[in-house]
Amino acid sequence: MSETRLSGVPVSPGRASGPVVAVAEPAAAPASTPAPTDPPAEAARIAPAAQAVVERLEALAGGATGDAATILQTTAAMAGDPALISEAERLVTAEGKPAPRAVYEAANGFAKALAAAGGYMAERVRDIEDIRDRVIAELQGVAPPGVPDLSGPSVLVARDLAPADTAGLDPEQVLALVTEEGGPTSHTAILARSLGIPAVVAVRGVLALNARALLVDGDTGTVEVVDAGAPVVAAVREGAAEWNGVGATADDHRVKVLGNVGSPSDAKAAAEAGAEGVGLFRTEFSYLDAPSEPSVGEQRAAYTAVLEPFAGKPVIVRTLDAGADKPLVFLSPQAEPNPALGVRGLRVAVDRPDVLERQLEAIAGAAEDSGAEVSVMAPMVATAEEAAWFAERVRAAGIARAGVMIEIPAAALAAEEILAAVDFVSLGTNDLAQYTFAADRQLGAVASLNDPWQPALLRLIALVGSAAAKTGKPAGVCGEAAGDPLLARVLTGLGMTSLSMNAAAVRAVGASLATVTLAECEAVAQAALAAPDPTAARAAARG
Repeated sequence: MSETRLSGVPVSPGRASGPVVAVAEPAAAPASTPAPTDPPAEAARIAPAAQAVVERLEALAGGATGDAATILQTTAAMAGDPALISEAERLVTAEGKPAPRAVYEAANGFAKALAAAGGYMAERVRDIEDIRDRVIAELQGVAPPGVPDLSGPSVLVARDLAPADTAGLDPEQVLALVTEEGGPTSHTAILARSLGIPAVVAVRGVLALNARALLVDGDTGTVEVVDAGAPVVAAVREGAAEWNGVGATADDHRVKVLGNVGSPSDAKAAAEAGAEGVGLFRTEFSYLDAPSEPSVGEQRAAYTAVLEPFAGKPVIVRTLDAGADKPLVFLSPQAEPNPALGVRGLRVAVDRPDVLERQLEAIAGAAEDSGAEVSVMAPMVATAEEAAWFAERVRAAGIARAGVMIEIPAAALAAEEILAAVDFVSLGTNDLAQYTFAADRQLGAVASLNDPWQPALLRLIALVGSAAAKTGKPAGVCGEAAGDPLLARVLTGLGMTSLSMNAAAVRAVGASLATVTLAECEAVAQAALAAPDPTAARAAARG
């Protein structure tokens, strides 16, 4: 690439160009001195500052919907975390640190612990850093870091964007997003797609460009310097046909277009977007902060609220994807040297079958209460033996259909044997990519390895598609890959019979499939499989 043209990982489609607005870096670390003359009074400043941040985030959440609302609510809850506040207060009273420095050190300690946990908890590190910087700004009486007020349509360029910043963006003012860090499954990527903003992440060197205007291509991942006087171009996307609400190719090959949900608001958004059902209901999101295991009745009520918008429609409920990397207090996870490879998902259920049995009872009750056609699947399944163990318990609970997630390469390689034990499988492409390439999906330095267009990942998906065809059982995708309208055609050509995604992508994916035949999907799939790298795979699929 020339010095005026860089490339990264495209995460939200469309092309746009316009003047650059750089997102300011967080302020330098607060000073450790001077020590406060009145430590109790200094410590007493922290809780009100944190509460002010909580209230601002909750106000933003009140005006948002879907993923944006969920992320803002989660960030607000983290800002008010009593453990974080009490540790910062302790650093003031016991160690004589000024309040801003105490918040800085307490938050960094939490962030370090989350990063060490890996997986879902590592994804929260950016949230903690954002909260840290907002509370410090409140204590110092300065404007919080983040996106500045925009005077007109602009291309935002940042090292990375905090989830709360991304959730509050105005798509009328933000032409495109470019970040030097981040990955294809980051909150920046997910929310850019939901807002319809073209975005490219992991663009090495973009901050050093100091460009006045950029052309951003969220389809190819290129970012190019253009003349500052060039006309502003709002997001332009490849044309798509109207969608009739039935997931199918142009020659009527059926591919269900489903939604990914984790809360009642998510379910409502997916239903309003036209999703034909739910391909992934993440049950653990309701219980990440629960001090004790919710009762069967409490779980049943919570699940029913999510299932109700899909009465009479298929919903796949994933059992708790918990463990050392998604610690639920009531499961008492043990410390592990590498939690991403430890006891999580179904492995927790094997250790605590009573927890699984109570959850299955609640899911069965919620299915009855809501009228949804419920199936259940287990996360982190590695072998056919594990799949059979799970299916036996699902059926004993009175739930007719049992399936498993394929997110470990071993499960993809044993897909035929696994399908012999269950009724369906669903590919979690985010974790499958992470484990296939030994690349942390939250680490910008290896973001290109987690690109869902990686031919090696597509070849694993093809193995699962072949096993599904041979056994006559369905296989779907519920990772972020399913929300890419072009990649949806490739996945269909690889044998996937359902695609489950963020609500904002539903119509675009449905419309994309409606314009091509199954034979054309199979042709673009073979072209992508034969490509040497993700860029070539995308180009081959477009060609």
